[in-house]
Amino acid sequence: MTLLAKNKDIGAHVRRLEELKYKVGMYRPPSEGGSFSLLLRFTENCPWNKCTFCSMYKEEKFVYRPVEEIKADIDSVKKIRDEIIEVSWKLGLGGRITRDVAMAILRFSPSLDSNYCFAGVFNWLNSGGKTAFLQDANSIIMRPFELMEALRYLREQLPSLARVTTYARSKTLAQRKPEDLKGIREAGLDRLHVGLETGDDELLKIVRKGVTSEEQIEGGRKAMEAGFQLSEYWMPDLGGRERWRQHAENTARVLTAINPSYIRSRPFVPGQGTAIYNDYKEGKLHISSPHERLEELECMIGLLNVNSKVCFDHMMNSWRDRKGGLLFTQDYEGYKFPEEKEYLLERIREGRSIDESNHFHVEDLMRMGML
Repeated sequence: MTLLAKNKDIGAHVRRLEELKYKVGMYRPPSEGGSFSLLLRFTENCPWNKCTFCSMYKEEKFVYRPVEEIKADIDSVKKIRDEIIEVSWKLGLGGRITRDVAMAILRFSPSLDSNYCFAGVFNWLNSGGKTAFLQDANSIIMRPFELMEALRYLREQLPSLARVTTYARSKTLAQRKPEDLKGIREAGLDRLHVGLETGDDELLKIVRKGVTSEEQIEGGRKAMEAGFQLSEYWMPDLGGRERWRQHAENTARVLTAINPSYIRSRPFVPGQGTAIYNDYKEGKLHISSPHERLEELECMIGLLNVNSKVCFDHMMNSWRDRKGGLLFTQDYEGYKFPEEKEYLLERIREGRSIDESNHFHVEDLMRMGML
């Protein structure tokens, strides 16, 4: 059979692909995009939605999705996967997912190029079909037995998955029973991404995080004891020059007490439309210069006593070194502590030693839209 004939033979599969849909949200951690994780919406938007620095879900109401709806979405993903694989077989590629498969499908239906459900599953398959990220902001808010049921179904229907991850709030983790967290882990959830932001109680109240530092520690420890890989995110300069030292010292205190798998830096950039942006514009919050941010970073890193990987896997970590390159590696595994702690501190001191004009200022990041 010629390639043209093979292409004609895939029309029925393409028509079914045009009809298949499932819910996909907007947000996921950079590490899940880098691995082309399959995105599945277990809940919609954020159940807290009060943080003054965040604009991600501000215009949206939280939706608790029934398990049957989640299962139906998983079924749709499985059907899309199967149709794409069938096309590969029809093209003589033996089920392998290559660019030729996508091109053959898009010749029949160019509109699928902008269909996120098709594109999401295709890219997931093309990258090996190994990882999935459960949206939106706090999947752990689900009733534990329902989350376990959905996770088991996901693993049964998509057995190629090697890692399943989601966002979670420290407060929710602290409220969960240890046996429930362990059950969720055993049902198939591997990694949690938690927005710590700061470990300073005064600053936590100011930014309306809705959690205390002790609850952060309790939630983080529970997650680690349940066997999760735990990524904790913190925001350098969230307290501005007014509170930089207490922010750094207490964040180090909390992270040391948790000792998570990963610590990820997300330098604060005021986003338009947020309450904290108004404070910045009105002069109530004074953003630090690049050298001052590195001073805060040096303080926090110096106080860390962890066995974590400390990561700078986002372009907001935009400081430069003497050669004009990035000061920190931006891969998803970062620097292993304690082995590479002193090396990282040396890099920070190098960044502080060069002229400040070599670094991007926060206003530069705001103009570039790096939020």
